Amino acid sequence: MEQFTGKRRRATYADLEAVPPHRLAELIGGELHVTSRGAPRHAHARSVLSLLLAPFGHSDVPGGWWGLDGPELHFPDPGSPGDADVLVPDLAGWRRERMPELPDTDHVELAPDWVCEVLTEPTEELKRALKMPVYAREGVQHAWLVDLRRRTLEVYSLVARGAWALLGMHREPGRLRIEPFEAVEFDLGELWGQ
Repeated sequence: MEQFTGKRRRATYADLEAVPPHRLAELIGGELHVTSRGAPRHAHARSVLSLLLAPFGHSDVPGGWWGLDGPELHFPDPGSPGDADVLVPDLAGWRRERMPELPDTDHVELAPDWVCEVLTEPTEELKRALKMPVYAREGVQHAWLVDLRRRTLEVYSLVARGAWALLGMHREPGRLRIEPFEAVEFDLGELWGQ
């Protein structure tokens, strides 16, 4: 018989793998977080951003990027050596100068240069309070939070390891150029389906 010690068992990668494929599972600080893969509005915002950033993925573009939709990222869990935090951002990008080739593994261990999370009511706290600190800890340089309910795009830049600075919150539909992809102009209204 298992004795109760007052401590919860740390979730493992095996727990993550046991989650049904129609759900999204992540491990943060030894806790398993299971969410929906997103409704059509969520998928639309991701698709618009993927199309917007597609020109940066060409190998002949100076300063090219690798852009991935929903990659599985593995980072060392500082609270438990040997374990990993497993995060799945909605979108992530790596400068090709840092990651010349895509890995052959089913996950990526190198922190992205940019992440984008599309917020919904059920996922906002998870993404803001738990995932953003891990991205900052791992040295991700740029983060975008797209809030579908409030129709906002928050743009963050890493100012020190573990600390984000809010560079801007965009609300109104209109043509924007936003770092780190200032070379492309897009209409914020496209994210909301306008």
